[in-house]
Amino acid sequence: MSGQHKFEIVRQAAPDVSARQRPRSAPLDEAQLLDTQRAFDSVAADYDGPRGNNELIQRMRLTLWDTVHSEVPAGARLLDLGCGTGLDALEFARRGFHVVASDWSPQMVERTQARVAAAGLQSRVTATHLGVQQLEELDGEFDAIYSNFGPLNCAPDLGAVAAECARLLRPGGSLVFSVMGRICPWELGHYVLRGRFKRAGVRAARGATAVGMNRHTIWTHYYLPREFYRAFAEHFSLQSYRALSLFLPPPYLVDFYRRRRDWCERLGRLDDRLGGLPLLRDMGDHFLIVMRRR
Repeated sequence: MSGQHKFEIVRQAAPDVSARQRPRSAPLDEAQLLDTQRAFDSVAADYDGPRGNNELIQRMRLTLWDTVHSEVPAGARLLDLGCGTGLDALEFARRGFHVVASDWSPQMVERTQARVAAAGLQSRVTATHLGVQQLEELDGEFDAIYSNFGPLNCAPDLGAVAAECARLLRPGGSLVFSVMGRICPWELGHYVLRGRFKRAGVRAARGATAVGMNRHTIWTHYYLPREFYRAFAEHFSLQSYRALSLFLPPPYLVDFYRRRRDWCERLGRLDDRLGGLPLLRDMGDHFLIVMRRR
């Protein structure tokens, strides 16, 4: 699945989102996976713009970049799950890493390949059409695996993803994932004040939820950090997690941010200072979680 918000979900889902819940016990089938693929294919052409890379998205993106850089040395081999149009993969290549960039959307993979070729970094980035549910098809050993802006929220079987990550990652290697959280105070307030109570409660749904984007459907799960970690606990130790866009508005409210930029920048500093504190780190538009292979 693409990782560039946002849906951006669903990386960020646009404000006109509608949703319905799939029963918790029902796994995603091929039809739901193809729904999600078509949704991201449909926005690939303009995903580098405000839909997938506005100022609020870029602020969260930088946090993941710096976290990955602090976890593994330059020259390391990285796996990108849900690479979108390749913005993260290209940045890491420029920082001296070697990246295998994967995505379930073939159109997103084509955009990544074009971006890498334009930058002359084909020796450092390999882009492949591969969904997070297909990791058994991938071989090799990686020093770290990262995923930005919620591709793992679209994984049909998170436990299977965890097992494959353990197979692909060297002992002591790191996972750095940006995941859509279950509790987003800004989103609750935004929709409740507009009387859209059903939409306000979408993240509380258990199981896969259908979220509309660009007249297509994305099937996604929302998680609390500890809820998410349970799927990885057999193979990975939890190192840290923190909130992303807790005090700042979520990226689909970027117009609000632009009208009140100075005030929102102060909120951003609160995110930086307080987003890793107990209780607060369990909220926010996303959370950033770091795990280590045992």
